[in-house]
Amino acid sequence: MKNMKKMVASSVLASVGLGFGATSAWALLPIQHWTQPSGAQVWLVDSPGIPMVDVQMDFDAGSRRDPANQVGLASAVALMASKGVTAQGSAPALDENGLGQAWADLGASFGAQAGRDSFSYGLRSLTEPALLQRAVALAARQIASPSWPQDVWLRERERWTAAIKESDTRPGTVAGKALSQGVFGNHPYGARATAESLSRIDLSDMQSFHRRLIAACRAKVSIVGAVSREQADQLVQQLLAPLQAAQGQDASACAPLPDVPKVQALKAPVNENIPFASAQAQVLIAQPGIARNSPDFMAVLVGNHILGGGGFTSRLTEEVREKRGLSYSVYSDFSPGLDAGAFTIALQTRPDQAAEALKVSQDTLRRFVADGPTEKELKAAKDNLIGGFALRIDSNRKLLGNVANIAWNGLPLDYLEHWTERVQALTVRDVREAMQRMLQPDRMVTVVVGGKQ
Repeated sequence: MKNMKKMVASSVLASVGLGFGATSAWALLPIQHWTQPSGAQVWLVDSPGIPMVDVQMDFDAGSRRDPANQVGLASAVALMASKGVTAQGSAPALDENGLGQAWADLGASFGAQAGRDSFSYGLRSLTEPALLQRAVALAARQIASPSWPQDVWLRERERWTAAIKESDTRPGTVAGKALSQGVFGNHPYGARATAESLSRIDLSDMQSFHRRLIAACRAKVSIVGAVSREQADQLVQQLLAPLQAAQGQDASACAPLPDVPKVQALKAPVNENIPFASAQAQVLIAQPGIARNSPDFMAVLVGNHILGGGGFTSRLTEEVREKRGLSYSVYSDFSPGLDAGAFTIALQTRPDQAAEALKVSQDTLRRFVADGPTEKELKAAKDNLIGGFALRIDSNRKLLGNVANIAWNGLPLDYLEHWTERVQALTVRDVREAMQRMLQPDRMVTVVVGGKQ
């Protein structure tokens, strides 16, 4: 234990030094990529600055794969991944408390989460060989052999259901649900777990979901840390070996997955004005945006920064907050995924100001889409984004997120190396035309919850 404390302390000190040199060091940390015989794909950044490794393993098993009547299934599988493992060889079964203690003893962490598109496992461990070996073995058990305890699921489902019911009493939740329905209709991107959908999920559904979608041949594994390519390759093999053994010769585990329906563009505006007794009205404007692999992504990133994503320097803040005092905070955001996520403008204001705040936001959006940014705005946005680039890669965990983004979205391996160049090369015309391709101000969803009737 004393040696572990020393290693952790030295890791913290090393990570401080790494942060100062991340930008210049990046050119020396290329992304390596290869495919294992199992079909698992691996992306590696050998980052020797600290004796740690971070691993993210992604599968096409996010909430978009939930059955329509069982929304929340992917999240339920992720939740139960930490609730116990079955016995394996001489290793005894562990319940959720035993599993938590085992990770604490290793000074490592492991978890699962379900996003909109992907289902992810994440491992963080020191690279001291004996510790890393044990951490990888335990993670491999959790991936392949969750114990699915019935009593724990019933308890967690009850907690989850209570949280949903409590959240439904908040104006923000009411607004968010209405917006999702308006933007996505019946597409899985707009689905949210409900008490009813959770009541239809049992352990056999989770087991089937896990068996069908979590397979070695489908894994996209991103690794950042003090490991060589040979070590990383072995690490991934060890993580996935029990999963492969559990699935045996089941050919269906690697069969192509069915296509998910595409997000449809809005054909007409949608307006929702929902009564709600609250001190602040929720005002939302949205539509489907772009997919992450869109060639317009970089121009939209910059355009959104100028319009409403750049905090106090944005146009929306200037028009809604600074000039008129209609809201403390107003912002725009876009959420690209494997398909078109939502572009959203959001603010809160006094109920008697909701109509005016909505109109000012809509007018600001229309002007921006029509004319694009000024040269001054574009330069300021570029300076801000490029100046903050080092903060995107100043730790192993942030590097991992960037590598996983490259892996999941099929971006070039040199994407980060040329990121600042691509931002710098954008013109006013590039940004204006990209925003015009994405946005249709006269065909958007507007939701006002708690505004003056």
